Amino acid sequence: MTIADLSRRTLLQAGAALLASTALPTFARAQNAPSGGRLIVAADSEPKNLNPAIVASNGVFFVASKVVEPLAEASFEGKDGLSPRLATSWEGSADGKSVTFKLREGVKWHDGKPFTSADVAFSALSIWKPLQNLGRLVFANLEAVDTPDETTAVFRFSKPTPLQLIRNALPVVSSVVPKHVYEGTDIGANPANVKLVGTGPFKFTEYKPGEYYRLTRNEDYWAEGEPKLDEVIFRVLPDRAGAGAALEAEEIQLAAFSAVPLTDLDRISKVPGIKVISKGYEALTYQLVVEINHRRKELADLKVRQAIAHAIDRKFVVDTIFLGYAAASTGPVPKNAPEFYDADVPTYDFDIAKANALLDEAGYKKGANGTRFSLKLRPAPYFNETKQFGDYLRQALAAVGIDAQLVNADSAAHQKAVYTDHDFDLAVAPPVFRGDPAISTTILVKSGTPAGVPFSNQGGYANKELDDIIAKAAETVDTAARTDLYRQFQKLVAADLPLINVAEWGFITVARDTVLNVSNNPRWAVSNWADTALQS
Repeated sequence: MTIADLSRRTLLQAGAALLASTALPTFARAQNAPSGGRLIVAADSEPKNLNPAIVASNGVFFVASKVVEPLAEASFEGKDGLSPRLATSWEGSADGKSVTFKLREGVKWHDGKPFTSADVAFSALSIWKPLQNLGRLVFANLEAVDTPDETTAVFRFSKPTPLQLIRNALPVVSSVVPKHVYEGTDIGANPANVKLVGTGPFKFTEYKPGEYYRLTRNEDYWAEGEPKLDEVIFRVLPDRAGAGAALEAEEIQLAAFSAVPLTDLDRISKVPGIKVISKGYEALTYQLVVEINHRRKELADLKVRQAIAHAIDRKFVVDTIFLGYAAASTGPVPKNAPEFYDADVPTYDFDIAKANALLDEAGYKKGANGTRFSLKLRPAPYFNETKQFGDYLRQALAAVGIDAQLVNADSAAHQKAVYTDHDFDLAVAPPVFRGDPAISTTILVKSGTPAGVPFSNQGGYANKELDDIIAKAAETVDTAARTDLYRQFQKLVAADLPLINVAEWGFITVARDTVLNVSNNPRWAVSNWADTALQS
């Protein structure tokens, strides 16, 4: 029976049959793990564009990273926190104007064509720089990619570009796609953006909308003995409560990205044969922030922003909304990014009296009804936690006389309202820290970003001192000096509050004990799973 013939029931029965086995330790090493089997995984979304070279987002990587590979992946043990993939080494010039990549030999695309440096040059110049949401920042000054031979790619920059940034960005921005498939086409509309062609351990075989994605073993994969699995099936389960039930019923074997609601974790962790794992998201730290529209007169006043920060009980947020699976933030860089994190920044303790005093000082006295002014509050709809925090924030602001009127919308409407139309006063957002402040953090506070760019500063905030620090860091080649600039960046953001950082969290993976090699790198859920195996 082919996958096209499988009904939802027979697909689940096949997955359950694979689970009739004795559980082994989750972290057994791949070289000792068996080969074969079908891994069935919960997926809560279906991205319209699955090409990670264009859309560098976790929802895309979750499926696509098994098919399309980057130059390097994050690692717990590797040099500079990286593990080679399509590149085997990288070296920057002293002036910061070039980076030389040595590429892996003998790699084939899934259609049998050879992988060469021409594919890397094409991906960088035709996709990452002009089209990718994050690459357009990292490679802003990339002007050429030389290919002296098939296994060498030399990136040349018009301005000094820190090797520290390039290294940190590689897992996220460097997904390589085949030149022969994309050249001369409308890249954004190319069918290969849905039916992927890559070099990874799995081939994209089938997508049935609303039901599943099917990936199958790449028999010609460059890593000997990998992949371990015959198939990976991503079963579409938009209802998060359904993922936990499916795991317990042995209909699926793995749910990542907290697909099982936090409220269910304590109970499900006691179910025989199931593991709850927090490891494997260290390079994917999500941050709960309050975005601020500085065009609003009241919010342009620092005292008002400080008052809002003091009105938020971060401990309550961590303990009640995140059930302890989070930590309070001190600023725009999370604690688990020790390369850059600085704890010596201004902080805002929960203090209702101080918040009220600051609002009084700012001239916004309470009216007869106890209200100082009203605001439009838009919580991002992506996670239960962001929506729950929106409800909490409305209550917290009411306690200091600010009437926050909640406006809920679906993802598309929310993004348009906040990032294009600027139709908000406060918004709750979950940006991701991706290993380096220049990749996806500075854009949250830097001025001058055009309207319509999601997850960026669309609140009209402008601070020349902060912009100058960001610009200088972007061209500082010396690692120590660049790191110091980002410590200054954190202090200034925490002091001036262009936005308010509330909490930071990683996700949870829940898996059957029969799934081996889970969470063994800092981006595991969005890595290639070449060594993931099933005990049969």
